[in-house]
Amino acid sequence: MSLPRHVAIIMDGNGRWGIKKKKSRNYGHAKGVKVVESIISAATTKQIKYLTLYTFSTENWKRPKNEIRFLINLLRKYIQKELNKLIKKNIKLKVLGNINKFPNSLKIKLREAEKLTKLNSGIQINIALNYGSKEEIIQSVKKLNRLSKIINEKNISKNLYTSNIPDPEILIRTGNRNRLSNFLLWQSSYSEIYFVSKLWPDFTRNDFNKIIEKFVKVKRNFGGIK
Repeated sequence: MSLPRHVAIIMDGNGRWGIKKKKSRNYGHAKGVKVVESIISAATTKQIKYLTLYTFSTENWKRPKNEIRFLINLLRKYIQKELNKLIKKNIKLKVLGNINKFPNSLKIKLREAEKLTKLNSGIQINIALNYGSKEEIIQSVKKLNRLSKIINEKNISKNLYTSNIPDPEILIRTGNRNRLSNFLLWQSSYSEIYFVSKLWPDFTRNDFNKIIEKFVKVKRNFGGIK
């Protein structure tokens, strides 16, 4: 079995980690960003082509306004700080989701990052923002109807946010929660799913590598018999 081309991660547990440390949920989110840097490095070393990170879901708007503001500012500052590094490291950045609801300051940074890294040929980091898989599938079907195209598996896949991105072979969820939370429901139909009890800020490069090592030993039949 070869290494995966695409790994997707639900980075759960930041807020609970912050509270556990007798700080704040926002403290946990800030710590989680540092873990992202470590995992991107690990994925790059493993020569994984695509890494998708569930960063902000369509359901996350239900959170307290101060936490939402903090998350938006954290992401904006991170992109502003790291953009030159992404370019130098040949990393491509792509946004999955409908970002129209976000402030212009963040939208401008995201589009700038996508534009300036578009031709990079290293690992592609997909940031799922205001992302919801059910909405994604519905929008794909609506688009096919508008274009009077046949509604079939191939056409739906071509009109998802992940068009031209292979489905993830691995889906990881941290935070001791065993659910998918409306993330890549279509794309993960044959993903190997790994639920991790650690909260995201405690997830390490070694944890990531162990999951990759487990995956390469898995026999994947895709419904057939080999």
